[in-house]
Amino acid sequence: MSTPQQTTAPTADRALTWWSVAGLVLLLPTVVVSWILVLASARGSECLMYGRHCSSVPGSVVFGVFWASLAAGVVALLLPRARWTPVRCGVVVVQWCAQLLVGALILGRAV
Repeated sequence: MSTPQQTTAPTADRALTWWSVAGLVLLLPTVVVSWILVLASARGSECLMYGRHCSSVPGSVVFGVFWASLAAGVVALLLPRARWTPVRCGVVVVQWCAQLLVGALILGRAV
């Protein structure tokens, strides 16, 4: 008979792996859809065509947060499953927060 702790750990590890993979798969579509929405706005197209009303957020910040999200997702997948579950959980949270921040920074260019 297995104890509840033995059955909970593999389930948590599986869920963390799923969330990490989902974040990695959705990272590029998040960026592409965000840029499409920005370029479809009047301010975004004016920034692209005339260089006016562009965002004050440097592009290097957006790229840095993008790479941070990507790196966190890869680290979450590479960390050992059984012993590092709390650390993996934190890394997956960082991954998703960074991914949402990338989308928000890009969409902020349209406002």
